[in-house]
Amino acid sequence: MKESIAVVGAGSWGTALAVLLAHKGFRVNLWARRPELAAALRETGENKTYLPGVRLTGTIIPTADLPAAVKGAVLVVLSVPSHAVRSTARLLKPLLPRGTVIVNTAKGLELETKKRLSQVLVEEGLDRVAVLSGPSHAEEVGRGLPTTVVVAAADRETAEYVQDVFMDPTFRVYTNPDIIGVEFGGALKNIIALATGMADGLGLGDNTRAALMTRGMAEIARLGVALGGKVLTFAGLSGIGDLIVTCTSMYSRNRRAGILLGKGQSLEEVLAGVGMVVEGVRTTAAARELACQHGIKMPITEEIYQVLYKGKPVGDCVAALMERPRTHEVESGDW
Repeated sequence: MKESIAVVGAGSWGTALAVLLAHKGFRVNLWARRPELAAALRETGENKTYLPGVRLTGTIIPTADLPAAVKGAVLVVLSVPSHAVRSTARLLKPLLPRGTVIVNTAKGLELETKKRLSQVLVEEGLDRVAVLSGPSHAEEVGRGLPTTVVVAAADRETAEYVQDVFMDPTFRVYTNPDIIGVEFGGALKNIIALATGMADGLGLGDNTRAALMTRGMAEIARLGVALGGKVLTFAGLSGIGDLIVTCTSMYSRNRRAGILLGKGQSLEEVLAGVGMVVEGVRTTAAARELACQHGIKMPITEEIYQVLYKGKPVGDCVAALMERPRTHEVESGDW
């Protein structure tokens, strides 16, 4: 058997990655925050709460004991919601040898500081951080369906090490030095998925969905580039790739939340109905504040913010976007 890897967070994505890594021969300690969830995983060999239908192999060890989970791990996969990244990092720091590779898989921004999650981890003393992102629904990865993702890190050695750990005949991993662009692409697409879901809930059709995705990517890239990302990253897996799958898939919880909002449910009803974290809700507030601070136009994000936090009727957002002052598609041209 290969080395031990710790997956911190036993939601759908953490469970799917544990299955992938176990298939590669690693011993995987899968940490669940709630002891009753860890016990259920051990007893049933399945995460019936978050990833039903996917069997856990014998080399996956579910546990609620964090020190035991990370002891001897050559790599730690962090798969907790964005709002729990800092608190979890503080728990991990005293347990890990310096230089342990941390692979963050959450896609969001820290609402209180507006920081990217890799920044949060480094602030908390975890000095070797990589980010795994791209179009990768847990339900399909857990079933072994072909998936491609990207890993970004501050140094090439770390990125290529993570690439080697995760690379599999069904899970192709590319590397990218642009950790800023990769993180912003993964986080901000959830806002646009809420928007396309709302349009679907209103029954507005394919043209509207395509418009929201295309113009949504324009504003994602505007903010991401203004904050240091590379424009080509947003044309890659963590940008347009993740945007496509999140805005169109039945597995997308952000899209599902948008559909329910479009059908007239309140945000509280929607979050209760989805039953899992909808990252786009918090990310919308963080992204809007960043856009205001840096003078970046993000009209779709602004409308979603008005729906989520100010109670604006979803239908009114369509008119607000369609009736904006006319402008060029690109910010500079040949005329």
